[in-house]
Amino acid sequence: MNILLVRVSSLGDVVHNMPIVADLLRHVPEARIDWVVEEGYTALVRLNPGVRNVIPFALRRWRKSLTSAATRAEMSTFRRRLREVEYDFVIDTQGLLKTAIVMRLALLAPAGRRIGLANATEGSGYEAISRIFHTSSVPVGVRTHAVERGRVVAAAALGYALDRPADFNLSAPPATPRPHWLPAQPFAVFFHATARAAKQWQAMHWVTIAADLAARGMPVLLPWGSPAEKIAAEQLAAQMPNARVLPKLSMMDAVLLAHEAALAIGVDTGLTHIAAAFNRPTIELYIDSPRWKTEGNWSDNIINLGDEGQAPGIDAVRGAMTELLGAP
Repeated sequence: MNILLVRVSSLGDVVHNMPIVADLLRHVPEARIDWVVEEGYTALVRLNPGVRNVIPFALRRWRKSLTSAATRAEMSTFRRRLREVEYDFVIDTQGLLKTAIVMRLALLAPAGRRIGLANATEGSGYEAISRIFHTSSVPVGVRTHAVERGRVVAAAALGYALDRPADFNLSAPPATPRPHWLPAQPFAVFFHATARAAKQWQAMHWVTIAADLAARGMPVLLPWGSPAEKIAAEQLAAQMPNARVLPKLSMMDAVLLAHEAALAIGVDTGLTHIAAAFNRPTIELYIDSPRWKTEGNWSDNIINLGDEGQAPGIDAVRGAMTELLGAP
């Protein structure tokens, strides 16, 4: 049975789509699963050994040069790859017009079906026009967790029940040669940066927690993804004797960072969710986004604090660190 998953972005949402693969292979062992994803996330999806082929989608780049011959050639190659295999099921868990068009371009087997979302969940991106390309549309509760939403759609498509917690089934990212910035000793990582300022935790809270980790002899690594985030990391590090600002990391270096951390503390952002997907000791901080939507609820190694409009305090994070790492 050939199955195509369509979930092209964003980073956190691609991660949250991963458990569908383990679900499908558990209930349909003969399934051969391919996945269409934005080109920047292909290496991440390849960490899932249950995915046969990863098909890069580069709409973000293509739309900047739609009239160029090179872009048209790439788009033609993409369409050709979608039609190399006859799919028994094409499952779109994003629910946008662009992902529905990808679904429509894929080659179906004679009795093949296209399955997608019937409705939005609260606060999610969704375009109802996507349903015009569905063989059937699966309704989900308006407050369905981001991980469960895709799992529900796939389960309805194949006719099985969800009977266990999410299994992300991610392999360790390659670490050879070992990056120079990766400490040999156990370390903490602060995923402090996020595009929306309202989701950020207070700077002095990070400084206080870093001091607690210094008392444990644990260094703190500070990644960043933009010039503004680098400045914020440098400002934090100036007040943290045990902190180090990392160089600019590639996507896979950032995934390696999350995988290797002895403790990850982060706001509601993709890299925090990657650490949680690897079941690393993770403290997720919810400040201005709803906790129900993305909280790590599949492992005792993940502690979720705060909620929309209810930023967690220092004592709550200290208690979570003791629970995950033991008493200092």
